[in-house]
Amino acid sequence: MRAARMRAGLTQAEIAESVGIVPEVFGRMERGKMLPSLPTLFRLCVALRSGPHELMGFAPVASLPQAAQLEVPPELAPTPEMRRLLRLLGRLQGLQLKLILRLVMAFIAEPKRPRRERRDRG
Repeated sequence: MRAARMRAGLTQAEIAESVGIVPEVFGRMERGKMLPSLPTLFRLCVALRSGPHELMGFAPVASLPQAAQLEVPPELAPTPEMRRLLRLLGRLQGLQLKLILRLVMAFIAEPKRPRRERRDRG
């Protein structure tokens, strides 16, 4: 965020005023001690003419060193069945999705054990 502010030639106070926050809050954001809300991040992007990836300190994946690039473990990679299911789910409407969600939850829920009846001891 600091690099974008310096490139724009603005002070912390000027940026803070332009996005409607106090300079102290902007200073904490710039030092990485605080994250902006989405509306504030949007206003910062407009004021600094930068994308959120730059303001939040994210580097493009291509620029990361090879050792830092992450690979998806095979057990977490989507299977052809999962991709097909996701494509089909994308075609459903609200109520249909709610029904499917209830069905899935019923499949993965732990089965309830029947209660043992209490016997009167007399």
